[in-house]
Amino acid sequence: MAPKAKIDLNTILTAATDIVDTDGVHSLTLATLAKKLKIRPPSLYNHVDGLQGLQGALAIYGLEELYKHLSQAAIGRSKDEAIHAISKAYMSFARTHPGLYEATLWANADLNNPEFNHISSKIVDLVVRVLQAYDLEDEESIHASRGLRSILHGFASLEQKDGFGIPIDLDVSIDLIIDTFLAGIHKMKSQKT
Repeated sequence: MAPKAKIDLNTILTAATDIVDTDGVHSLTLATLAKKLKIRPPSLYNHVDGLQGLQGALAIYGLEELYKHLSQAAIGRSKDEAIHAISKAYMSFARTHPGLYEATLWANADLNNPEFNHISSKIVDLVVRVLQAYDLEDEESIHASRGLRSILHGFASLEQKDGFGIPIDLDVSIDLIIDTFLAGIHKMKSQKT
C-alpha cells in the first residue's frame, strides 16, 4: 500500500483554488475538495473548520496572492506608471484566477478575523501609499483608493460575467478608464495649489 500524501493547509488551498478557478466558487464543497485531494472529507477538518472555515481561509489566501501581484507591480514605479501597473496586475489576477478572485469577496468570510483584516489593510495601505505621491491628504487618498478599487472590481466583475458584448479590446477600455481616473487625481492636486 502506498503511503498517504501529506496534506497541509497550503495543499488544500492550492487544490481549492484549482476547483474554483476551473468550475466557479459555488462548486467548492468539502466533498469535491476531498475527492480532488484523494482523501476522505473528515480529514479536511484537521485543517479547516468546515466549509465556512475553508471559504474564509481561501478568501485570505486569495487576498495574499492579490497583494503579491499588486506589490510586485508597484515596485520601482510611482504616480501614473504605478497606478497603471497596479491596475494591470489587478486585472491580470482576476483573469488568471477568476474563482479565487471571486472567493476574496465572499461575504461569509469572517470579517472579524485578524488575518483577513491584516491582509485587507495591507492592500489598502499599498494603494494609499502610491496615491500619496500625488500630495493627496490622508482622507483624499482613501477616497481615491475606493474609487480605484470600484473601477477595477466593477470592470473585472463585468468582464467575468461576459458583461461587455461589443467586440472592442477590453484592455484599451480599462486603460482609458484608468487615464480618466488619473485625470481626476491630477485635477484634485491642481485645485490644491
